[in-house]
Amino acid sequence: MRWICKVCSYTYNESKGDLGNDVPPGTAFEDLPDDWVCPICGAAKDAFDPVDEPEDHSGAETTVSDVIVAELERWGAEIVLGMPGTSSLGLVDAVRRSTELRYVPVRHEANGAMAASAYNKLTGKLAVCLTIAGPGASNLATGLYDAKQDSASVLSLNGQVNFQYSGPGGSQEIDQDAFFKPICVFNNTIYDKTMTVKLLTMALKHATVMGGVSQLSVPNNIQREPLDAKGARHEMCLTDRLIHPEESLIQKAADVMNAAERPVVVAGRGAYYVAEEVAELAERLKAPIVTTWRAKGMLPDDHPWLLGVHGGVGPPQAISAVAGSDLLIALGVGFSDKTAIPWGKRMVQVDIDPLKIGKHPYEVALRGNCEAVLPRLLPLVAERKDNGREEELAAMKSEWEETLRKEASVKPSPLWPPYIMDVLSRLLPEDAVISIDVGDNGWWFGRNFRMSGQSFVMSGYLGTMGFGFPGALAAKLAYPDRPVVCITGDGGFQMAMADFPTAVEERLPVTVVLLNNRELAMIRQEQAAEGLPNFATGLRNADYASYAEGCGGKGFRVERPEDLEPSLLKALESDVPSIVDISTDPRRFERMRG
Repeated sequence: MRWICKVCSYTYNESKGDLGNDVPPGTAFEDLPDDWVCPICGAAKDAFDPVDEPEDHSGAETTVSDVIVAELERWGAEIVLGMPGTSSLGLVDAVRRSTELRYVPVRHEANGAMAASAYNKLTGKLAVCLTIAGPGASNLATGLYDAKQDSASVLSLNGQVNFQYSGPGGSQEIDQDAFFKPICVFNNTIYDKTMTVKLLTMALKHATVMGGVSQLSVPNNIQREPLDAKGARHEMCLTDRLIHPEESLIQKAADVMNAAERPVVVAGRGAYYVAEEVAELAERLKAPIVTTWRAKGMLPDDHPWLLGVHGGVGPPQAISAVAGSDLLIALGVGFSDKTAIPWGKRMVQVDIDPLKIGKHPYEVALRGNCEAVLPRLLPLVAERKDNGREEELAAMKSEWEETLRKEASVKPSPLWPPYIMDVLSRLLPEDAVISIDVGDNGWWFGRNFRMSGQSFVMSGYLGTMGFGFPGALAAKLAYPDRPVVCITGDGGFQMAMADFPTAVEERLPVTVVLLNNRELAMIRQEQAAEGLPNFATGLRNADYASYAEGCGGKGFRVERPEDLEPSLLKALESDVPSIVDISTDPRRFERMRG
């Protein structure tokens, strides 16, 4: 090994010794006499630090791949999703020998990346994708872009062709550094094995601290190189990520809230895990709570101060409350176009991301985590007496609940989605985890499913079809003892159904609730809204129940309303993955109008 003097940067090389002081080659630094000093500046032994890596690795018992896996274990990684192949065999074999990492081989890398994104959204833990160079790596792009857009921490660890062949014409070779650059917060290739721990540490730190995707490519020949990591410096990562704003600003925010007559709390995903504090703030202010789409379920729908989701999937009463407010209290809100917050409202904003602060004009802005800000803010907010707003809110909630009851009472065949969501609302236990897809199925879930404590995950800003089923796989990997349900449509499930056998093989008994309307119903609706004729939305579908059985799972076909509940109960009780294929009507409100 080599040791460097912190005073003058002289390097003591164990293989060469210090001939000037009669120290023969091969003398370990720890065997030098206690009175040995730096031959350049005279500094004592304790002024020396080891250089990051041993100089000679020929006798190392571990490889670059072993060192990478050991470092992933040290950082607490648990799940690796991907597909093995020629350019990743060294890495995959090292994962195979790990006792702490679970390798989940997927049928398509896009599903693996979406599952990795969902895993972090659900747990806060880093997930790892591992696949081959070229097409394997490029197939990850959609799932990794979902993680980027929703600030999910994911490490994409990819094989690469042997570095000496890099250039035009290599089989399965692409410029992965260039390909991943727009997606990642960190992006690099290990061309020098002595940089393995340094680059991997940087990748893990960037993904964890910045909330995004890190990509690290490892050429095939580098993966098998001997590497002794004993001399590597293992960096630490910030564990306390709470940011506290100035006390004077918190007091100013409280003063503005206390002076408002009709405040409304707008809670986003950034406030999802401080639901009790959000509810206490609403109680003190006698203010209704509306949530963003991604924060649906942070409080049960029957909570007395919760009106529901603000925007196109929520109740009109939520929109009315926001429109009639004299102050909005935005907690961890990203202000996407789906949230539809009206411009120009007086606002107090709390957010950790400075780029999101000021997307709408504010009167007071507090940069910080909601979990850091709210405990300091609450004691400064005056507790109001009954001012009639609770009764007003109860009437608004009752009006919306009557609308949902009326919609759910329609029981035709094929089934209408409001009825399906009503049955699911009654059947799914409070500890269930729900993964939803993009399309009409997700729209009806947002509008008509009544949350009672369940968790849910979705593709937020990217809004990618095919997310529902990989999200359910991630949920079951994260929470093996909780019921996991995927709510999807036939369009979205067709994009991901190749990995249903993965659920069977990995013993992940998820329940797929498939709203089968034989077309891309949301696209049909969008065409109608723009006055266009319906075109290219029809789907020729498989027999999904038979497909489930053929893969080793359970399959149920539902065509009548009376068959829905018993089929769902059997699927939820199954110890293997199941598909409940429900024949549904693609039309939205024609039945109610009729």
